[in-house]
Amino acid sequence: MLAIIGGHGLTELANLEITHRQVMRTPYGEPSGAFLFGTLDQHEVIFLARHGYGHIIPPHLVNYRANLWALREQGVSKVVSIATVGGIRADLTPGTIVVPDQIIDYTHGRDATFYDTRDAVYTNANFTLPYCPKLREHILRSAKAVQQPCVDGGVYAATQGPRLDSIAEVNRYERDGADMVGMTGMPETALAMELDMKYAIIAVVVNHAAGRGDNQQGVSVERVNAVASVAMERVRSILGCVVSGDGD
Repeated sequence: MLAIIGGHGLTELANLEITHRQVMRTPYGEPSGAFLFGTLDQHEVIFLARHGYGHIIPPHLVNYRANLWALREQGVSKVVSIATVGGIRADLTPGTIVVPDQIIDYTHGRDATFYDTRDAVYTNANFTLPYCPKLREHILRSAKAVQQPCVDGGVYAATQGPRLDSIAEVNRYERDGADMVGMTGMPETALAMELDMKYAIIAVVVNHAAGRGDNQQGVSVERVNAVASVAMERVRSILGCVVSGDGD
């Protein structure tokens, strides 16, 4: 089964025919909210709003472990994550949709692994390719099928938040090779890999990163929300095509 984790701007799927809602419990606490079980274009899917359905959970307090653990317990093997980002690379302007292929972790203090005790055998996740190549290709093919432009590849800089970045910090990310910056890419990406779940991100650029484009003095929340609202309609059309195939 495929699950969709929605981020800022995608707290619900208008085209999801909900069959039932279910509150989950895990050894790691409660997920961000009730799981929405339903069908999207007649295919079963589970939807979860990462920040809660009132967008009340900041990125550093999201219970990523509970979210992914509970999804796996429901038989989910593939996860498509929706995330909003700031564009660092010049061509990643507001409204651009990207499927990143690499990530750099700048977060700290988050529960970043399921191997947090000394009484269990652990394995080292092979993080060479953080995102499932086959699922990424499936997303890109789906975007092409519904005629939605989508950038193939890019490096996601995952930062702590909830504050936005300074110009100097974005300069550093750029020197490190990052193309976009967001706050929820980690540890979600690594945790999915530890659970052997196929995982990929659809990143929506909602603003220029600090010091880029028109963001010399700060981000306009109104503009970000307006861009996200329009872009998420495009994302919904991509997702409708994604769930119609298996992504394998």
